[in-house]
Amino acid sequence: MTIGIICAAMLLGFAIDLPIFVAVIGAVFLYFLTNNGAPPTIAVQRLVGSSQNLSLLAVPFFIMLGTVMNHTGITRRLLGLAEMLVGRYRGGLAQANILLSTMMGGLSASNLADCAMLTKMLLPEMERCGYSRSFAAAVTASGSLITPIIPPGIALIIYGFLADVSIGKMFMAGILPGLLCAVALMFTAYLVSVKKGYAPSRCERVTSQEFFTTLKNAVPALTLVVVIIGGIRFGVFTPTEAGAVAVAYVIGIGLFVYKEMRPRHILEALMETTRSTASVMIIIMACSALAWIFSWEQVAQNMATAITHVTTSPVLFLLMINAIFLVMGMFLEGNAILIVLVPLLKPTVEALGIDLIHFGLVIILNLSIGTLTPPVGTVMLLVTGLSGTSVLEFFKTALPFYIALIVCLLLLSFFPQITLLLPNMMN
Repeated sequence: MTIGIICAAMLLGFAIDLPIFVAVIGAVFLYFLTNNGAPPTIAVQRLVGSSQNLSLLAVPFFIMLGTVMNHTGITRRLLGLAEMLVGRYRGGLAQANILLSTMMGGLSASNLADCAMLTKMLLPEMERCGYSRSFAAAVTASGSLITPIIPPGIALIIYGFLADVSIGKMFMAGILPGLLCAVALMFTAYLVSVKKGYAPSRCERVTSQEFFTTLKNAVPALTLVVVIIGGIRFGVFTPTEAGAVAVAYVIGIGLFVYKEMRPRHILEALMETTRSTASVMIIIMACSALAWIFSWEQVAQNMATAITHVTTSPVLFLLMINAIFLVMGMFLEGNAILIVLVPLLKPTVEALGIDLIHFGLVIILNLSIGTLTPPVGTVMLLVTGLSGTSVLEFFKTALPFYIALIVCLLLLSFFPQITLLLPNMMN
């Protein structure tokens, strides 16, 4: 009964558009105030205690990495490389948009930051080249969903902390699923471009001089991905240390290689990182306290018993989870769902023999798709707000990309080898 009351209170808070952390913390204190066996001081202990985890130190570093990228000139050079590689195909600029999101995924760490940056940069150019505004918005939003999957996505770090699995292995697990999504989205963009008659962005062949010049300009940016993944893979540094090294590396590129960054940009990045980290951490703290309540009330055990009565098939369980998460992702913020439900589902996942790393990539992609979906998908609302496209027009245009991502989600669910091949090489 008590759990039902606090869940109802939390959902009411979401419904009246309270900030997520306010709704969750309110539900937490409501539990302790109505439960005589649990003093309110424990609520404060659970809120503060969840922030004292070294794994979470990686969060501010990778948030800052995405922030300083805006001032270095890396994005423009990566776009030049992407357009050179795929510009001669039908819908060349749309293809380059998705490919740029894939390359940026290993750098920006945030799909919202990636989407906002590329919307401002590419949407006017795509319109100028004859693409409809809704198609340009749909391509940009869909491509940005690769960002949470390609390392070092913040969702990979949060899940690794919640499920108590190696963040380094989560990073490795995200590479192949991210590339799979990129290929599926680029193929979809090609098919839509053929149907709509969108032309290539370039007709002339790439000369050897142009190729080497463009590649040379992009090498410092591409090297960053190698530094992050290679350093973690070979044990040179931890994911947290990789974040710090990556920030220093990008600042060095901006100041001394591309020479487009100024000291004031570093101060702006620090301020933005502080704000973003605070918003992420307070949600983690609130939801960790809520997860403790669910654990104390044995909700996880009861849920595991209920699910295993329905099915003991890992595949059927994943299909059920996919359906539940897709619906929840249409209404609630992805990280909040992740933080609340992962501790609850973990015992069931382990009991059914599903690998926790595989499960993590499935639900992260699932929640990423949710950000593209009405009524309150965060990426959808961001790109429609920036582009001036209506939600209905956006969703109709984005439907082929949505279907492509659902197909990728089903492939990940049915074939765990896609996610586990590279992490297993670390053993």
